[in-house]
Amino acid sequence: MQSDTQSYDAIVVGSGISGGWAAKELTEKGLRVLLLERGKNVEHLKDYVNATKGPWEYPHRGGRTRAMEEAYPVLKRDYPLNEKNLDWWASDQDSPYTEIKRFDWYRGYQVGGRSLMWGRQSYRLSDYDFEANARDGIAVDWPIRYADIAPWYDYVERFAGISGSHEGLPQLPDGQFQPPMPLNCGEELIAGRLQQQFDGQRRMIPGRVANLTQALPGRNPCQHRNACWLGCPFGSYFSTQSSTLPAAVATGRLTLQPFAIVTEVIYDRDQGRATGVRVIDAMTEQVTDYSARVIFLCASTMNSTWLLMRSATDVWPDGLGSSSGQLGHNLMDHHFRVGASGKLEGLEDRYYYGRRPTGFFIPRYRNLFGDRRDYVRGFGYQGSASREGWSRAVAELGVGGAFKDAMSLPGQWTIGATAFGEMLPSHSNRITIDESKTDRWGLPVLAVDCEIGENERLMRVDMANDMAEMLDATGVKDVETYDNEYFPGMGIHEMGTARMGRDRRSSVLNANNQVWDCPNVFVTDGSCMVSAANQNPSLTYMALTARAADFAVSEISRRNL
Repeated sequence: MQSDTQSYDAIVVGSGISGGWAAKELTEKGLRVLLLERGKNVEHLKDYVNATKGPWEYPHRGGRTRAMEEAYPVLKRDYPLNEKNLDWWASDQDSPYTEIKRFDWYRGYQVGGRSLMWGRQSYRLSDYDFEANARDGIAVDWPIRYADIAPWYDYVERFAGISGSHEGLPQLPDGQFQPPMPLNCGEELIAGRLQQQFDGQRRMIPGRVANLTQALPGRNPCQHRNACWLGCPFGSYFSTQSSTLPAAVATGRLTLQPFAIVTEVIYDRDQGRATGVRVIDAMTEQVTDYSARVIFLCASTMNSTWLLMRSATDVWPDGLGSSSGQLGHNLMDHHFRVGASGKLEGLEDRYYYGRRPTGFFIPRYRNLFGDRRDYVRGFGYQGSASREGWSRAVAELGVGGAFKDAMSLPGQWTIGATAFGEMLPSHSNRITIDESKTDRWGLPVLAVDCEIGENERLMRVDMANDMAEMLDATGVKDVETYDNEYFPGMGIHEMGTARMGRDRRSSVLNANNQVWDCPNVFVTDGSCMVSAANQNPSLTYMALTARAADFAVSEISRRNL
């Protein structure tokens, strides 16, 4: 997958969900592609070293140590810091950043990026989402509508393998699904009651997830191990390694280069085009320039924008794509960590099969179909029902045979859900380059200045209370709400900073993900998002990338690029 040439038809920066799709599409359409990844290679199957380990096989039972917390001060804030897959999360020491306001930035710097660890929830956006900014007079209008991207949703869903149910909901379009992972009996019970209690306006459906329920070439159905974040030996969930990278390699037109940190897009001001990229070897620190006709930036939100900010500064002091004044602005995430849970009675003789890698989803219903709140946009819920296990006894001081017998049986049924709410784009939520701080390679780091606003704070009240209302209405007992405090970045759904738009004076990218100021540079990761909706965004990145790659190749064939 490597060669000595320094000239290609296309260069793709980043090998995660977007970069993998760009590499697949461009190579399959006949282009010679250089895929650059700043971190190490991770080979499918061979490098999933912890995928089949039991908890007892880890020195610290899969947990964390004080030394790990000292080395990863950001990562320790949440679940990513653990010894099971720590190697797949970027080092806080090697790759620091500046927090003007607290922002939890969890990154994956290796081949495959965060496609190896993502939550795999896969939902389409609808025209309620694509039209929202124009309708509410917020930020700028999306330059596309659902009809523009729907065929590409179809395309990527078939290849990635999305399991889900057809529901006919206008706010959550159906797709090209494999059979769903069904609700368990506890969830089915509450789902039926919920639909009756709220006249079908609030629906509990199986979570749509990028885990196979039917085999695809080279990939087997999900084994219900729920260990996806360690790498799947069966190829059951979608990742660069299991899906897009093998397809690109099979063309014979891909060169994969790990340990390649792209530091600049090289811009020719006379041509008004990018001619290539400058790369530092992460191991030797040798600098090499590579040339190509088109460049796809898929380094993840913020990193792609960092790269633009460092490019063509002799023409635009704030970087390539900055002529609108919007580069680096409008950073978004999904705010969450708020919801409700309770106890479910009447199913003491029932259980469920395996460790399903998804749960239920309650699609957005607020500010739709005549509902009006004191905030705009809305939220959806992700949750599950389950029975407590033996770990419920850990905090107890019980002794004796009867206690041990009781702990060997399934415990109380519980059900609950966390809401994921839309965060509005705001010009004040931004990233800049902090020249006073550098990373391990001497490169200046990003400074992040981002916070939620009043709209999100008002929404969070409903996010907790609505779930409690639904559980109470469906017979769940001892219902309690929670808000475990949220800071931007915690959703690991960072979006924006190089938004698409209809006018080059107010956006960085056009409707085809081209940089207005440099049409042979495309940005198709989360940087391009104009609004966040409330659905998990990765499926949209896939569809936008496939669409942009198709457009790029057609423009090359017309000699426009």
